Amino acid sequence: MDMKPVIHKSAAVIFFFLCLFVYTKLAGPIPFVVNSTNKADGFQVAGEGKALITPDKGHLTLGVQVVGATAQSVKDQMNVMINKVTEAVFALGISDKDVKTDNYSINPTYDYSAGSSPKITGYSSSTNLAVTVLDIAKVNSIIDAATKAGANQIGGVRFDNKDTTEAETEARQKAVTAAKAKAEQAAKAVGFKLGKVINYTENNTGMPGYRSMLIDKAASPDSTQVQPGSNEIVINVTLTYEVR
Repeated sequence: MDMKPVIHKSAAVIFFFLCLFVYTKLAGPIPFVVNSTNKADGFQVAGEGKALITPDKGHLTLGVQVVGATAQSVKDQMNVMINKVTEAVFALGISDKDVKTDNYSINPTYDYSAGSSPKITGYSSSTNLAVTVLDIAKVNSIIDAATKAGANQIGGVRFDNKDTTEAETEARQKAVTAAKAKAEQAAKAVGFKLGKVINYTENNTGMPGYRSMLIDKAASPDSTQVQPGSNEIVINVTLTYEVR
């Protein structure tokens, strides 16, 4: 009886498993991926909802910058100017708790001419007031009054809301409705039945509106017109359903 073919087959099998053993030692386990169809995993679906809301609160920064020959002179000039700006803001009914000094600095200015060490040529001073405006109808008047009083830097104009609860509720309802519609469409198309919602996650990405301005000596004499527009509240939800 000829045993050679059997021996050859046995040797090939042994050689194959030996190679497989060496490979797994060098490269790690052979990847094995299965897409889970376990009903316990549930079915996830996302939805987005948006709602527009009219701003009712404003924020802006009023600044003064001056230059002079000495630190004392720029400090004195700065104090006079920023006090006038502050008084102008208070005169429009803004509470002192809604006005905060955001920055105050005095720095030397230098001459960096080539071939010489930097030389102090004077000083500059700047300060900013962060103002919260609870009546946004006053924002334009505040900017006009502040610039008339001496403010020469305006920035950080932003509009938001004291309370966004109603808009968030509207956006949330739209997001959940959208997610449920997606889930029902998918279940019908694939052929499974939805059970109860077993998990809910939410992400609120409301976006307050920002505006920016530059004020200079050549500005138009017409009154400032900064428009608050509207803010958009965006809520994203994820629903996880049981699958029947």
